[in-house]
Amino acid sequence: MKKILHISKYYAPFVGGIEQVARDCVNSFGAEVEQKVFCFQHEKGDAVDRVDGVEVIRAGCFAKVASQSMSFSYGKLLKKTFREFQPDIVIFHYPNPFGAHFLKKQLKRRPDCKLIVWWHLDITKQKLLGKLFAGQTKWLLKRAAKVVATSPNYIDGSASLQSVKEKCVSIPCCVNHARLQVSGSDRARAEQYRQECAGRTICLAMGRHVPYKGMEYLVRASKLLSDDFVVWIGGQGPLTDDLKKLAEGDRKITFLGKVSDDDLKSRLLACDIFCFPSITKNEAFGIALAEAMAYGKPAVTFTIDGSGVNYVSLNGVTGIEVENRNVGQYAEALRRLADDAPLRGEYGENAKRRVEALFTNEKFQENVRNLIDQL
Repeated sequence: MKKILHISKYYAPFVGGIEQVARDCVNSFGAEVEQKVFCFQHEKGDAVDRVDGVEVIRAGCFAKVASQSMSFSYGKLLKKTFREFQPDIVIFHYPNPFGAHFLKKQLKRRPDCKLIVWWHLDITKQKLLGKLFAGQTKWLLKRAAKVVATSPNYIDGSASLQSVKEKCVSIPCCVNHARLQVSGSDRARAEQYRQECAGRTICLAMGRHVPYKGMEYLVRASKLLSDDFVVWIGGQGPLTDDLKKLAEGDRKITFLGKVSDDDLKSRLLACDIFCFPSITKNEAFGIALAEAMAYGKPAVTFTIDGSGVNYVSLNGVTGIEVENRNVGQYAEALRRLADDAPLRGEYGENAKRRVEALFTNEKFQENVRNLIDQL
């Protein structure tokens, strides 16, 4: 029986994109493999618990530096886990420089242990951190049997991956269809929203209010639209107050704050267009975008060189893609879709089919199992 050790910065019940992929990866296997998860704890003190029946070992964290957790116990606990568990395969979710430092030590002692690096994104924000750990990252990529990215676009656009491109594979993230299953009350709430909007075109955006999500550009685009539009902006974050100030005087915009799963389903059902205005490669894939496409909604996106966003939604097929940060083009794309119901329907149907073909949980699990079988 193969033994797989999954190493993620954090893990469920912590909610985050990388953490969800790590959990989906674990859940791709059944009793045919033995698995453990190793990650940081959100607070001081080590802990061991179980999630989905799999043991999770958590190293206590005393501080964070440049989004990187710091732990006194991480190295010793990882060494103990390797010694006791003896993994055949390690799936390491990158970026996690602190974890990579101690993983490197263990892998040097175990040449037979296969390494898969799950490359979620390049380190672009903390450039000093990226330079500091460049040698370590090169070593990990060279040591890896396989390197996984979420799209062919990201593989082609990442400077770090060019030297190991021959062992890179694309495994797209998956949409949780169970979470998005619609009930009668969801439909009734959606109809109520549509009635409240009185025939206006409903645009929906969901995401954290941080710079790379580009919500500022959606707000600026909204100011170029007529009052025949409604713009819902869900989520919250450090830029929320700035966004609200920028939107002052624009009655089309409603800030929804934190949106529950049930209300998200109703909003997705009710909206006509999904807005995904992310602007940098920090948006490596776009789960929220794929979820909206699963509901048959056409999307408007910016061109992001090297990002998977423009792989998830295809320009002229599932939505409209415009020049990065060009608010005039973004507003014009929204007008075009608003004025052309058959085009919205065509793109929406294409979007739904694309998700069903590429971004389902079943497809993800198949891809992960095939990856392990290739080692």
